[in-house]
Amino acid sequence: MIVVVGFMGAGKTTVGRLIAERLGLPFLDSDLVIEHRQRRSIKDIFTAEGEEGFREIEAASIAELLDGPPCVLSLGGGACGRADTRARLRDHTVVYLHVELDEALARVGRDERRPLLHDAGLPARYAARLDVYAQTATITFRTTGRRVEDIGREIIDAISGTAAHRDLAPNGADHG
Repeated sequence: MIVVVGFMGAGKTTVGRLIAERLGLPFLDSDLVIEHRQRRSIKDIFTAEGEEGFREIEAASIAELLDGPPCVLSLGGGACGRADTRARLRDHTVVYLHVELDEALARVGRDERRPLLHDAGLPARYAARLDVYAQTATITFRTTGRRVEDIGREIIDAISGTAAHRDLAPNGADHG
């Protein structure tokens, strides 16, 4: 199981799909799985249940997905905020895609499906999550200003052991 984490706009879905295809694994996006199972959008869940209600649904869904067959799994940007989810992730390869906030916002634009995008506290939320992502990650890749194909190749090299030895520093190694 390869799990891709990072802030919104980091490229989790795009990069996750690419590495899944190249590794011959299925790709799952936890937010899309939740929307399918709940038969409503993430935004609608936030509206009806609040953020805490959504996080409960999200944690249960991720726990189930992590117990499932091998795949590349992209998590929502706030999923690593829960200690129980972070504990479950310790048994898996966790790829953290780091993006600078300005680029993340440029990438997601005014996507109305993202309930936290227009929150006035977004910069503080971003800053608070950086350490959580870094502590959760097995390996870190910077995505700001980089091509998806290059990031995907580097991730595959790192997790398959074909990268140069200097690129394989454990826990939170920073690439790119």
